[in-house]
Amino acid sequence: MRVALLTEGVRPRSPRGAGGWCDRLVDGLREHDFAWYVLAGTAGTAGTGGTSPTDAGADAEDAARPAVHELALWGRRPAGRAPGALRGRQYAAAYDRLVRALLRPGERSGFGPGLYRLAELARADGALPAFLVSDRARRVLERVWRSPGADTSAGQPLVCDVLVAADLLEQCLRPLSAPWYGTAPGGLGAADLCHVVGGGPAALPALVAKQLHGVPFVVTEHGLHLREQYLGYREAPYRWPVRALLLAFFRALTEETYRQAAILTPGSAHDQQWQRHCGADPARTRVVYEGTPAVERPAAGPEPDAPTLVWAGALEPGRDPELALHAFARVRAELPAARLVLHGEEAVPGYRAHCAAVAERLGVADAVEFAGRPRSAADAWADGTVVVFSALSQRRPRLLADAMLSGRAVVSTDVGVAREVVGPTGLLVPPRDPQALAGACLALLRDDERRARLGLAGRLRAQERFAVEPVTGAFREIYLELVSQWPAFPAAAPDAGAGPRPRPFARPAEYWITDRRHTEPPEAAAAPVPGDPVPSDPVPSDPVTADGTGTGTGNAGSGSTDDGGTADRADGAGALVALSRGRLPAAGEAPDRAGSFAEAV
Repeated sequence: MRVALLTEGVRPRSPRGAGGWCDRLVDGLREHDFAWYVLAGTAGTAGTGGTSPTDAGADAEDAARPAVHELALWGRRPAGRAPGALRGRQYAAAYDRLVRALLRPGERSGFGPGLYRLAELARADGALPAFLVSDRARRVLERVWRSPGADTSAGQPLVCDVLVAADLLEQCLRPLSAPWYGTAPGGLGAADLCHVVGGGPAALPALVAKQLHGVPFVVTEHGLHLREQYLGYREAPYRWPVRALLLAFFRALTEETYRQAAILTPGSAHDQQWQRHCGADPARTRVVYEGTPAVERPAAGPEPDAPTLVWAGALEPGRDPELALHAFARVRAELPAARLVLHGEEAVPGYRAHCAAVAERLGVADAVEFAGRPRSAADAWADGTVVVFSALSQRRPRLLADAMLSGRAVVSTDVGVAREVVGPTGLLVPPRDPQALAGACLALLRDDERRARLGLAGRLRAQERFAVEPVTGAFREIYLELVSQWPAFPAAAPDAGAGPRPRPFARPAEYWITDRRHTEPPEAAAAPVPGDPVPSDPVPSDPVTADGTGTGTGNAGSGSTDDGGTADRADGAGALVALSRGRLPAAGEAPDRAGSFAEAV
């Protein structure tokens, strides 16, 4: 099938040899045709996907890579003429409805209709980018923002806020005018399904493709996009009214995405709870862990001679290396030969010096090493006897899983995904409790057998949950399930006078072998069954007489001739069952069952 991968970032593919989640998905599902649709930061940063075998230096692997379609979210807006007077009023009405949904709590239901109306107008004339940066759009935003009932809890907007917010909304809505829609080759309407990786603005093309062409889509999030926006906008260089408006946009977009997605695949049960809090349907949510090729990596070698605690992560308050330092001071009091190695780069200016001052104040500076960024994660874990995580929040499971794959025993604060990932194969302690963390570390450092047993159990648990093959297998099943539930070629327009669009999966195979006369009352059996295809469906519908001849009206599969002669229906599925009873079904009669399907054959 044809799968459109929708992502947001500067590169759709990682450098060769490094591997990436999308790369592993494409490599594991080679039976499908993938195409990348990338929302890049600026033009030209996503790379090109049209490498051909004739290009210099291109090998077979490069030629087989999926095509890449790029759209720059930032920088100069796409070229296009401004809409005329009539179309401008239509744009203004749709934009007004969208902005009201962001600023008026009682009108949030208008976000989806306003979004899809803008997409329809953009597809008709391509004037959406020019409208969004026009004075008319700014006046609409300012009027709604300053009208009674608008949410201004973050402060009253100034003129500069209106100008900045209008530009930011134009960049966020730019995917609505992308040249990706339609049924031509390369258009999302020609895809069988869309796969959104990461959420956020990358979901906008999938929403539009579903609205315009009926293409279903899957959403995969490894770390929630909405949560990252809330964390990132704390330090955004905008005034609070602008931040509140943009966060309202991302919140409404997330809710609409969760509402319209066929299946949501969060990277952990922790993220699944957040998605449900944002309105996701639990019946359409399935946890698929982020696979990593590190499962093939051998376990770490022998332990160091001195008992060593190893800590890895960004040097920032959220990772709380100070907790590790205070706990290590207690460990050092019990085991004077113990050491602490901290791997990671400084994420907050001056924070490394602050941690060094804390170690000096605690009297353990001579036993603490700030090792900086390691050459690889495997090298970091090999330096220690026990791996320690002291974070205040653990949003992604990958670092924990990588430590478990080393075969070293793990001690972690019980936050975020830690309990889900580590489970019974490690020790969990409350956050901000140096005494509990020190006690857990001492328990493992003093018990070689327990440390080795937990390290091996953790490695096996991580290999089982984070292998690449289960991830690709899960999405193989998800893709087939979605395609089996949605009509084939959803964007194909019905022929003139042919009636509704065909529904090839409307009648399952069981329909032809079910004895409905024994399971339904006569009046129910005579009535049309809800969900049955109408006569315009591409199934044999010619009237058939009792002797097995048809009227030969020319329906597909009827066996009619050009001179209008009779046609034998014996090759149809219903005729197959009827022949087992010695006759063909009459016109409109549901096939009966006499024995099993094997007996009918």
